[in-house]
Amino acid sequence: MDESGGSGQPRSGTDETAEQQADRTAPTTDPTRPDAPTEPPEARTPPAERAETDPADAEPDPAPPADDHPAPTPHPAPAHRHLAHTGTGPDKGPAPQRPEPRGGLLMGRPFGVPVYVAPSWFLVAALITWVFGGQLERVLPELGAARYLVSLFFAVAFYASVLVHELAHTVAALRFKLPVRRIQLQFFGGVSEIEKEAETPGREFVLAFVGPLLSLVLAGLFYLALQPVEPGTVPGVLLAGLMISNLIVAAFNLLPGLPLDGGRMLRAVVWKITGKPMSGTIAAAWVGRALAVAVLIGLPLLTQSGALGTEAVDNVGMDTVMDALLAAILAAIIWTGAGNSLRVARLREHLPELRARTLTRRAVPVESETPLSEALRRANAAGARALVVVDADGNPTSLVREAAIVGVPEHRRPWVAVSGLAQELTDGMRVSAELAGEDLLEVLRATPATEYLVVEETGEIYGVLSAADVERAFVKAMARPS
Repeated sequence: MDESGGSGQPRSGTDETAEQQADRTAPTTDPTRPDAPTEPPEARTPPAERAETDPADAEPDPAPPADDHPAPTPHPAPAHRHLAHTGTGPDKGPAPQRPEPRGGLLMGRPFGVPVYVAPSWFLVAALITWVFGGQLERVLPELGAARYLVSLFFAVAFYASVLVHELAHTVAALRFKLPVRRIQLQFFGGVSEIEKEAETPGREFVLAFVGPLLSLVLAGLFYLALQPVEPGTVPGVLLAGLMISNLIVAAFNLLPGLPLDGGRMLRAVVWKITGKPMSGTIAAAWVGRALAVAVLIGLPLLTQSGALGTEAVDNVGMDTVMDALLAAILAAIIWTGAGNSLRVARLREHLPELRARTLTRRAVPVESETPLSEALRRANAAGARALVVVDADGNPTSLVREAAIVGVPEHRRPWVAVSGLAQELTDGMRVSAELAGEDLLEVLRATPATEYLVVEETGEIYGVLSAADVERAFVKAMARPS
């Protein structure tokens, strides 16, 4: 099965109610934290919110270690799962490279997209080899044990066809300027993890349709190649098997339910009619769940009745059990894929609520040799909740980690310099105050850290963003109904 579609388009997030805005500016979990400042940019010591800098006043929220993943990831996701700019000022260098995803054995990088073979593929390849080998024993008994080599070749060629199907999605996505994280060949097919959705229902439809279209084209090519080949030979059997298997892949993926390509096409149609991507996702996901039930019940009945070209079966045997098991696996994959599509669509709908400017904590600049007790006194006096270490010219060099402050007993703070508790700033830890939603999460994922320096477009300090704050806001946003 091919899961090649994403499930929720990033929204602009400009249509907000006053209640939503108030929710985001309020503290997410710690009621002792002061509200976000509202003073104008002139008060550049910088405006925004920051974590509790004096743990003696209130119990601080636990902060993740410095190498923790900074924020929840918006792709579980259905496939095509589903990058963002990292501009933090005109004089900053290129964006940090995102850690490359893994997914099994790396096979290559067509069009610059890594292709992985998951461990589950070897299981299904062995299953295909065994099943197809049994069929070859009836059709070409003279092959003997060599039939399993022919069957293994068929399994590899079939998954090469699946790869072509996925590459069709990938090329279309790249054509629409949509980043593709990876392609993974796995149990029951392949997945193209496209990280953003098409901006229009028309592009969404094209993006979904090109996969089944390529499978149909491959079936036609195998049919043409079969014409001059003598029937009953190894090439003839292989070409016929590849033609039929690609027809099945195309037909199955055209079924109108998520997470299949047909479901994404249905989603695009409903999106076009209603103007709402979420409405399309809901409709296609529920059709997908109905398909799962139909496959679970209908596939064993069809095979038993002989409607699929096999002999009718009156008693329950091993073939009947295998058919029921196959139907259950397919139904489970479709059902869970449809549910994941709904979850990811809901997630993406709430992503615009995550804004660096409203989540940032106010910070005060301190020099590296400043005692921690003095730095905390300045922060409390200014109503700030973070410390930024600056050099003699006032340029930020590092961030004092909240977890490190918590670990210093109060009686030791006059003797501990803030430089010993700070994490050196890298380009990836400088975040634009204008970032929001998926763009913000992408920047944080590219450079995992517990705190980030938030700056204006001019490079001026705005405040400090805590990964823990982003995670709390993310969970809070997801808890609200769509």
